[in-house]
Amino acid sequence: MESSSKLPLHLCHVHKLSIFINRTHIFFHSIALVFLLYYRASFFFFQDTTKTKATTLAWLLVFVSEIFLSFEWLLSQSFRWRPVSRTAFPERLPGDDKLPAVDVFICTADPEKEPTVGVMNTVLSAMAMDYPPEKLYVYLSDDGGAAVTLKGMREAWRFAKWWLPFCRRYGIKCRAPEAYFSAEEEDAEFGGSEFIQEREDIKEKFEVFKKRVREKATVGDTSSRLGRDHPAVIEVIQETSSDDAIQENETKSMPLLVYVSREKRPSHPHYFKAGALNVLLRVSGVISNSPYILGLDCDMHCHDPSSARQAMCFHLDPKISPSLALVQFPQKFHNISNNDIYDSQLRSTFWLQWQGFDGVGGPCVSGSGYYIKRLSLCSNSIHEDGDPMKLRQSFGPSNEFIKSLHQNKKPDMLIHRKKALLNEAQLLASCAFENGTEWGKEANYFTGFRLHCKGWISVYCNPPRPQFLGSGTTNLDDFLVQLTRWTSGLVDVAISKFCPLVYGPLKTYTFVQSMCYADLALFPIFYFLPLWCFATIPQLCLLNGIPLYPEVSNSYFIVFSFVFLSSISKHLYEVLSTGFTFRHWINEQRIWMMKSVTAHLYGSWDAFMKKIGMREASFFPTNKVDDVEQLKRYNMGVFDFQTSILFLAPMAALVILNMASFAVGISRVIFLGELDKFFIQVFIPFYVILMNYPIIEGMLIRKDRGRIPPSVTLLSAIISLIFYFLGSIIFM
Repeated sequence: MESSSKLPLHLCHVHKLSIFINRTHIFFHSIALVFLLYYRASFFFFQDTTKTKATTLAWLLVFVSEIFLSFEWLLSQSFRWRPVSRTAFPERLPGDDKLPAVDVFICTADPEKEPTVGVMNTVLSAMAMDYPPEKLYVYLSDDGGAAVTLKGMREAWRFAKWWLPFCRRYGIKCRAPEAYFSAEEEDAEFGGSEFIQEREDIKEKFEVFKKRVREKATVGDTSSRLGRDHPAVIEVIQETSSDDAIQENETKSMPLLVYVSREKRPSHPHYFKAGALNVLLRVSGVISNSPYILGLDCDMHCHDPSSARQAMCFHLDPKISPSLALVQFPQKFHNISNNDIYDSQLRSTFWLQWQGFDGVGGPCVSGSGYYIKRLSLCSNSIHEDGDPMKLRQSFGPSNEFIKSLHQNKKPDMLIHRKKALLNEAQLLASCAFENGTEWGKEANYFTGFRLHCKGWISVYCNPPRPQFLGSGTTNLDDFLVQLTRWTSGLVDVAISKFCPLVYGPLKTYTFVQSMCYADLALFPIFYFLPLWCFATIPQLCLLNGIPLYPEVSNSYFIVFSFVFLSSISKHLYEVLSTGFTFRHWINEQRIWMMKSVTAHLYGSWDAFMKKIGMREASFFPTNKVDDVEQLKRYNMGVFDFQTSILFLAPMAALVILNMASFAVGISRVIFLGELDKFFIQVFIPFYVILMNYPIIEGMLIRKDRGRIPPSVTLLSAIISLIFYFLGSIIFM
């Protein structure tokens, strides 16, 4: 035991081969980019008899786009500078009596888009984690204030009295009941008639639980009060009646379960998920005040009960613990098809970028699946000044919450002053509590950035078994709506005083870490502008006979070819090296084009409009209810184009424009012999058409409900004609 206690709780593995490959590629690709930009810039400084105002404008637009993409590529290499991976050894942790307490924060907003049974599945999986139950506190924030969610919590508590002892007795790994009963292979290691009988009994009780929740949803309040007035509701879920079939000691060994619905009034801004997390932080501070917090989305259940212990392997390591703010686990999804046509699993983020992020100071908060130190969220005021008056100015007028800032343990008054504490929690959940305070209004990315600027670090842990599993987007509409929302939040930071390129370099752990944050904030802008340019300008110039790229016989043709081949081959290498296929590479190329010209455009526009005060912030939860037909098409690898015309029209119009320019380009090659002159400009629309074939299929071939409607196709063709006539006016 003594030698075991001296062993490290975790190990960090530096990927030396990946570092060598990445840095070698950075070196050669950078040289090629310098030559490319020199070629483009030289056009403006040397005499050219064919130079006209129209040609100069086209070259300038393409040049600016190439600069944007080059700068974006440079920022993105920060994730590839020093990738690392980590291994935790939870079996080396001290005894349960020495483990710190953990508060679990789960957020839901709308029971119509986030079904109550699914939310309770996440709640039950958190309650059943392999962690001392007396040190585990589960909070559900119901931002919709729906009665069905509160009733579902009460039913979940009753079912948990059966579910938790069953999981502990047999060491069940997947402790989300819906996922467990859907995976028969989980039973392979047990067998035995006693286990099988108990499993069937628990399964019957789970079916009864689901039926009761759905009945309450049918006869009760299923509509969220997202836009209504409602007071704060805080309830510690308890069940006074006991069931003789359950042993008394097992019934008592359950985590505390707390329902929180904050007050909402139309006259007060509520800041969506960030506001909900602020309320949970305050309410939990006077009820449990655990030193560590697990943040979970309502559809992201605990797939491995050991996640808290794995996180503690980092938080309890004396070498890094004083400066460690959070441990981030990847978001993985149980409903992703093998094809993954929408790139819903975010391969690049969780299989590649976050490993590189970890190697230069740690990743940002990723929205779900993170264990964060409570102290780090309130560190500035506590360390800088303990004056109660200044603390009240920062954190609000609650004396109980101010006291909680100075202790990292469960308040002694929980039992003796339960009613008083709940009354205090009501105050902490009021909509006016944050007025005149320093409570933040941003979540996830911005929270991580601010923590790293304060000197905290973070780590990324990606064990072989997914610690958390959620529901990924399985239709184009949800994917683009979700991405538009994320883009708006990222660009909000990019155009604020906290822009990572300005605010971060002297404050973050490393300069490369600031580059990572800058890439995350700026990539929507640096993608949508160049891609709109490359999807239109070379094509319009081809239609009007204006060359924009070097001829095949020109030595600079090799430079442009090298940059293109270098980019796509490196992307292909990264896809294959992370265990995915050539098909995934095509899907990622395709969805990159689609989202850049739609979601990144609208999200950036939304952020700019909010910045100048022309639009209020908005939030729409992603739909978690499956449409059977859409799900069938998704599993078949067929795009479902049942989405807004604002998303469809730009994609279809650009594809039509590229089809027309490709046809004209081929005719120029065949009849005028201009292959040498226009090879690159013919290849660009060909590549766009090849990668976006599903859009062509949706417009011209398919007849099912998921196709692009003929009216949208007609509108897109008209938009393409407008592009053509405008191009003819500008570039003639």
